Amino acid sequence: MSVIFGVARLTNRERLDASAELALVEQCRRKNFEAFGKIIDAYQARVIGFVRRMVATSEEAEDIAQEVFIRAYQGMDRFDGRSSLRTWLFRIAYNLCVDNARKRQRTVPEASFDESEGSLEMPDHRWDPEVQVLDDELRTVVEEAIGTMSEKLRTVLLLHDKEEMGYDELAGILDVPVGTVKSRLFLARSHVQKAVEVYRS
Repeated sequence: MSVIFGVARLTNRERLDASAELALVEQCRRKNFEAFGKIIDAYQARVIGFVRRMVATSEEAEDIAQEVFIRAYQGMDRFDGRSSLRTWLFRIAYNLCVDNARKRQRTVPEASFDESEGSLEMPDHRWDPEVQVLDDELRTVVEEAIGTMSEKLRTVLLLHDKEEMGYDELAGILDVPVGTVKSRLFLARSHVQKAVEVYRS
């Protein structure tokens, strides 16, 4: 179990609604640590789950997840409310994961895609290994395929299909156009599908 600010927390409660978020943010700006604990309760499990899929080790993931909440607490005055608190936290997490990858020089070349060759849209079947991957061996194939993606593709796949974030929210987190989000998601799903097809052949 991870420890954030010395307090053991790893719950997976429902996300806060907008009014509850804003109320907690205002309390955090007044250095109300109990209010920030409620934010940790609401979002820590999702943040750490995302980060664990983006970095090499559990130790790195826990360090980065802790840094996400440290930076959020220290930078609460800069949260302007134009995006949701969840979006803001995942943007911090994504940037820290990218910084970590650069330090480790672990980037993988991103596949190219010519939009003129076909549609970027694919059937929106939510990828969930616990539901769709029926045996451990195939699950391993999928996990390895995700692990070999570039950070850009892996981020879009995990946040869209696991966190159920929409295109607009992802575009805000990644600071890219919605079309780019769709393109990366198409490539990420294709990468996984090819790995599964090779395994089944």
